[in-house]
Amino acid sequence: MASITQVLSQLLLPISLFLLLHLPYRCIALKPLEACKFNAIYQLGDSLSDTGNLIIENPAFPSSKLPYGETFFKKPTGRCSDGLLIIDYFALAAGIPLLDPYLNKGALFGKGRGVNFAVAGSTALPVNVLAQMNISSPFTNISLNLQLDWMDTHFESICLNAKDCENKLKSSLFIVGEIGGNDYDFGLFLGKKTIKEAMNMVPQVVQAIKDAVQKILAYGAPRVIVPGNFPNGCLPYYLTAFQTNDSSAYNEYHCLKGFNELSIYHNDHLQKAIEELKEEHPNATILYGDYYSAFLWVLHHASNLGFDTSSLQKSCCGIGGDYNFSSAKICGASGVPVCSNPDQHISWDGIHLTQKTHNYMSAWLIRNLLPQLGCGV
Repeated sequence: MASITQVLSQLLLPISLFLLLHLPYRCIALKPLEACKFNAIYQLGDSLSDTGNLIIENPAFPSSKLPYGETFFKKPTGRCSDGLLIIDYFALAAGIPLLDPYLNKGALFGKGRGVNFAVAGSTALPVNVLAQMNISSPFTNISLNLQLDWMDTHFESICLNAKDCENKLKSSLFIVGEIGGNDYDFGLFLGKKTIKEAMNMVPQVVQAIKDAVQKILAYGAPRVIVPGNFPNGCLPYYLTAFQTNDSSAYNEYHCLKGFNELSIYHNDHLQKAIEELKEEHPNATILYGDYYSAFLWVLHHASNLGFDTSSLQKSCCGIGGDYNFSSAKICGASGVPVCSNPDQHISWDGIHLTQKTHNYMSAWLIRNLLPQLGCGV
């Protein structure tokens, strides 16, 4: 028979998630993930989840200065947004402090509340593998395999042995990604790859992500979320770079269909890899994080969520063109204006999203993932 606590949790969950979706976004403080009793979150990924690693490695990166961070932190933290990221909302929803970047040597990682290994500009494939494809990252040489090396070093510092590590991690959540998007982006935007050639990269990129999850599961990780790619054809930097007069190239949301199809192709392969991992590791919970659908949900409900429907695909921080974005003069550069109310925009800088978008995407993701996490609710 279910306990009173379990019954109350089941009754309150739909209410809390309704509030998350329909009241001001700070209501994430309702902490719906507390039911999972996570004591730590470990994040790997790229700029969608980096909380400061890249600006420690590369202090000249735009997210090292205002207006990045202006909405929540009132200062730059290295997050590629005006404020909080999806990982921040997951931490808040779990009642865990915001994750420190691994390269922050002043962080108190010994408290075991989790670590963020994500680096903006990171790729799923190693630098040398991408070099063979004539692709390089203009921002960092840190790829997923090196983030895993950092994780190794971290666990060596807090675990006595493999059994001790498994015990320490039994109440942890691991999030692997989103990652892989940069592998395609750098090829597409540098003119090195066509969409078809980028699609040919997908099996290798997904295999790198699958291998990373295998390694994490070997630590004894009990719960892993593996997010997929956004519908990148909806973002200002794609819409600007690949703008065309061919109306058939766009879908009903005015997103570029070909680039969304690349994201779908990646996500389909990733979900297949996750199903294979589930069969190989029946005692672990391995879930797909559907960032694609979460983003489209926000786009579809934008008017009800308080976004300015005349600016849905325009950058808040940016300049030039139909989408308020120019790769020659990006957010953070001298003379680039910032909109007066980022909460009315989905896109922050043309590449990344606003805090408000992250909040609503997080609420959607939590609503969908929580029943699958096996947290007794």
